[in-house]
Amino acid sequence: MVFLDRKDREYLARLDTNRAISIRGGKISLEDIIGHQEGSVVRSSLNEPFLVFRPTLPQLIPNLPRNAQIIYPKDLGPILVWADLFPGARVVEAGAGAGALTMALLRAIADEGHLYSYEIRQDFAEMAQRNIAKFAGATPNWTLKIGNVTEMDESDIDRIILDLPEPWQVIEPAWKALRPGGILLCYLPTVLQVKSLVDALRDNRRFACIETMETLMRFWHIKGLSARPQHRMVAHTGFLTCARRLANDHNDIPRSP
Repeated sequence: MVFLDRKDREYLARLDTNRAISIRGGKISLEDIIGHQEGSVVRSSLNEPFLVFRPTLPQLIPNLPRNAQIIYPKDLGPILVWADLFPGARVVEAGAGAGALTMALLRAIADEGHLYSYEIRQDFAEMAQRNIAKFAGATPNWTLKIGNVTEMDESDIDRIILDLPEPWQVIEPAWKALRPGGILLCYLPTVLQVKSLVDALRDNRRFACIETMETLMRFWHIKGLSARPQHRMVAHTGFLTCARRLANDHNDIPRSP
């Protein structure tokens, strides 16, 4: 659950029947939470009021246990849209990390889809499994593989999502795994990596519709007659580059000079 105090500060806690919730020096009894509707007010043992809700994905993801940087909510939305995820899609992702992107992809493809996640690090894979089991529940439509995505053996895949430092090494395996018209989307932190990726995609001549973008997000503070941007904003986190798989090699694709 997520608890909001008077200043809208968020506190994420998992309900445990064996212990009370500890927040800001006080405790909240489970009896004050279970059976009540979302949006109810509960009070701690210090009589401090908190609003209680089930966490949304943007509230959950920044608070996930992790060993490495996660993909932030502001990038998850564009990933789902520009990769054109849909219920029933067959998707490959790499790497799984803490499972933040994995949870968003599983929601988008729904029960009728299937997600194949590749992760080369055993400790990252185990953390992703724990996070998804704890916060997403049973996921029969998810297969986690310990290994390198360059060795993927899937075929007729609709979408491939890569969060890797050198995705250009996956271009050829991605072309073999994707169906014609399928989408490859890569998340990269630096523009030099993006340049290497785009050059490799163009040299490969098996992908088209190549686009690169970044998303900047700025929240606003609204109170009374005061309306101003918040002092802190989520600026650059990464670049998204997407491309579509061609049916065959094409040497006659129009190229920019």
